[in-house]
Amino acid sequence: MCYEIGYRMVEGMSTTTAATGTPTLGTDRPRPRLDWRLRFGVLSLIWGFSFLFIKVGTERYAPFQVTLGRLVFGTAVLAAAIVWKRERLPRGARTWGHLAVAAFLLNALPFSLFAYSELTIPSTLAGICNATSPLWGMALSLVALSEDRPTRIRVAGLGLGFLGVLTVLGAWEGFHGLDVTGTLMALLASLSYPIGWIYVRRTLAGTGESHLSMTGAQLLLATAQLAVVTPLFTSFPAHVSWVPLLAIAALGALGTGLAVLIQYGLVAEVGPTTAQMVTYFIPVIATAAGVAVLGESLRWSTPVGAVIVLAGAALTQMKRS
Repeated sequence: MCYEIGYRMVEGMSTTTAATGTPTLGTDRPRPRLDWRLRFGVLSLIWGFSFLFIKVGTERYAPFQVTLGRLVFGTAVLAAAIVWKRERLPRGARTWGHLAVAAFLLNALPFSLFAYSELTIPSTLAGICNATSPLWGMALSLVALSEDRPTRIRVAGLGLGFLGVLTVLGAWEGFHGLDVTGTLMALLASLSYPIGWIYVRRTLAGTGESHLSMTGAQLLLATAQLAVVTPLFTSFPAHVSWVPLLAIAALGALGTGLAVLIQYGLVAEVGPTTAQMVTYFIPVIATAAGVAVLGESLRWSTPVGAVIVLAGAALTQMKRS
């Protein structure tokens, strides 16, 4: 669930851009009836609650099962949208090969890592770890993308962001009471997103395919990957637990399917710069949901560190004027 990365993927898959730099994705379609601010709020809530849904799902189902269910429901929503808009899936073995790698890096791997991480860490911590993706993306882009040059402000933001991570984790206390394995899994999941974005930008930019068909194909491939892996590492549930199953359905249909459609609609209407601001609301909502609904404990260092992380992430997105 790397949201800033997702917006940049839209730019990477677009063939043309308007004078403002906004991807021209369906800009000729009628303006949506629902105001973009309301859709922005809905998207923030959906993605913020995703970590709660993962936590509830893993209470009765194995992490791979949660991820597979999530992908199945998410793919179903996008498949319905593709049929409704009469679009076709991408063609060409080369494109599908690159999409398979993107599906692993942007869906199958991070979704699974987050599910496994929440076996041992609170959903609040997982949500905050997810907010480090722009920091990883900044660090990696300086190495992998020659056109992305560093500035003093962006480098300062990178350092500030990782200082915030250390604050969240309570480094001065020797990470006391912290499950290291679960936290590392969540951080690796966040790192996987920018790696996937860089791969997409290098291999799939300018394909001429629509964002909807590319994303639908990517989720389809991720579902196939989990469909192969899940039976090898899990056994079929002895009985159905309905509340966790509903949480998985919501995670997939809303957090992976509907959210993608809202996301790209926002990018097309208001541009990626405004749309990606949702990134900074997600850890706040994830923390509030974990504390209020799941009764998770919250140390002072968690919200303070989260604010520092988000401030650093915001600085890393500043462009040279």
